[in-house]
Amino acid sequence: MHAKLAGNPEEPAMYVADHLSVDALQDLADREPDKRRFLRLRAIILALRGHTAPEIAEALGVSRRAVQHWVARYNTNAPDGLADRPKSGRPPLLTDLQIEQLRQRIDAGPQPEDGVCTLRGPEIRAIIAREFGVTYTQPAVYFLLHRLGYACLDPRPRHLKADPKAQEEFKKNRRPHR
Repeated sequence: MHAKLAGNPEEPAMYVADHLSVDALQDLADREPDKRRFLRLRAIILALRGHTAPEIAEALGVSRRAVQHWVARYNTNAPDGLADRPKSGRPPLLTDLQIEQLRQRIDAGPQPEDGVCTLRGPEIRAIIAREFGVTYTQPAVYFLLHRLGYACLDPRPRHLKADPKAQEEFKKNRRPHR
């Protein structure tokens, strides 16, 4: 949590339906692998303990409105109401498994069949088409890379046979330019 909870006598406590006890919710939260759902469960637990929406929002680092929305969803649908809802828009072209395989492929670096020493957007686009049979536009590849936490370009590619110790030794022993 981001902040300690302090009671606020001016704001009333939130109404929370008694679907589950605090202990049962805590057990559910302790076993929850999804970070977003865990956060929502924590909000419900704090609300059941009598904390206000602004206090919970500050403690969890979210908006007051989000806390109110989560409590309303819990009141209507019990813990099932805290799951992510289906997103609108076009479904993703790659499955979660394929995304993980792509991430591993990128982390492994270029392979001989790639014909390059570093993977950039065009090469990753070709890999996606070749290995997953899915066509992405170049901007979509960059958007995907950004969403996965990668930089679009790596300005200093590293060769697989590069020796970091030898490179450091070279830097120490080279003569400066004049």
